[in-house]
Amino acid sequence: MTNKYFWIVLLGFGLSGLAQQGNQESYRFSLQEAINFAVDSSYSAINARKDVLAAMKQKWETTADGLPQISANVDYQYSPIIQITPVPGGELFGGEPGEFVPVQFTPRQNMNATAQLNQLIFDGSYIVALRAAKTFLEYSANFEEKTKLEVRRSVIDAYGNVLLLEESIAILEKNLASAEANLNETQRTFENGLAEEEDVEQLEITYIQLENELRNAKRNHQITKETLNFVLGIPITIPVELTDELSNLADKEMMAEELLEEDLQLESNIDFKIADNLVQQRELEWQLERSKALPSLSAFANYGYLSFSENFNFFSSNADWFDFSIVGLNLNIPIFSSLQRDARTKRAQIALEQAEVELDESIQQLRLETNRAKSDFAYATETYITSQRNLDLAERIEEKNDAKFKEGVASSFELRQAQQQLYSAQNEYLQAMLEVISSKAQLETILNKPLKE
Repeated sequence: MTNKYFWIVLLGFGLSGLAQQGNQESYRFSLQEAINFAVDSSYSAINARKDVLAAMKQKWETTADGLPQISANVDYQYSPIIQITPVPGGELFGGEPGEFVPVQFTPRQNMNATAQLNQLIFDGSYIVALRAAKTFLEYSANFEEKTKLEVRRSVIDAYGNVLLLEESIAILEKNLASAEANLNETQRTFENGLAEEEDVEQLEITYIQLENELRNAKRNHQITKETLNFVLGIPITIPVELTDELSNLADKEMMAEELLEEDLQLESNIDFKIADNLVQQRELEWQLERSKALPSLSAFANYGYLSFSENFNFFSSNADWFDFSIVGLNLNIPIFSSLQRDARTKRAQIALEQAEVELDESIQQLRLETNRAKSDFAYATETYITSQRNLDLAERIEEKNDAKFKEGVASSFELRQAQQQLYSAQNEYLQAMLEVISSKAQLETILNKPLKE
């Protein structure tokens, strides 16, 4: 198979693979499956992994600065007009004493091929740079871990919002059907002269409001689904089916009361690690400025060939080539910089002190955020329990007022009040479930809880 046909076939397989990837019709996720998928495929997670790979390459790039460096150079020169050099020596060339004789010292064509080896022997800044590259790699790894934790929280919030809107749509459709039935029945009663027109108008207001809320909920549902796809790293046009239910997730998260008793482990907290990485980086920058006052020593060796001629015959068997070699050391000793190095060193020391203050600030902020997250989670669970009871009460009140209205004992205004109270309790119940899930995710992120597989 020729190279031409090989590349055609290879391109065909590549396009086929892209087509299959693009033809993915839908996904189906539980919450944990969605988290696992996003940790691997979300945009931010992919870039975080690439940052780690880039840091690894940068570490080797820094390491290579102290390893042998070999380079080669080929230099060709052609002189259309050769410079004339006057030489005093008329007697030597048959001229008058004191006369200058024009001489051409440079051949018309020159070629020089050289290979050079350079090796760093000692440089204080190189040692510091190696440590800085290692610290940067640790920072990139820590940032990747933080990104995964943030991705988990984002997926939980987005997943919960989709379920919330699905539950809201189902409740609104049920309420709308009930309101429509009441409105139609009251309309017929009014036409028979057994109800007031105000009763019809009150129920019509409720019906119109529910219609508007349902349309808005459906629009928001589409937006939340697209948001979830975006967080997962999936094109927003691809359908995603969710297999978990909001109430089951809320009940499950409420069982994690042990998180309220868990203490903050600073040494393992990712935000503390990142802040500590910054302190290490500033310390290395300070040491780098100090190391610039130390001498540096490097060695070099080269070997090459030189040829010259009036004609371009360097590649012929008759060309004369003359080899040469040089070996040496290069010692650089900083002596006086008009206090420039001292100013840079002090500025780096100030930056280090600032980083240490920021680390102390981060520690106190982490403790504060931990206490706040625990309080929010405890409040969310209490609110969820309360909202369940309030919903039960609101449903019973609405049922009683609906029965009284149909019997002519309660007015349409009283029925509408009971309905509005029920709708409010329903919304509070849904929001309470979502808040339990979200507040637990926030607490897990601050406590740096590991990701589940």
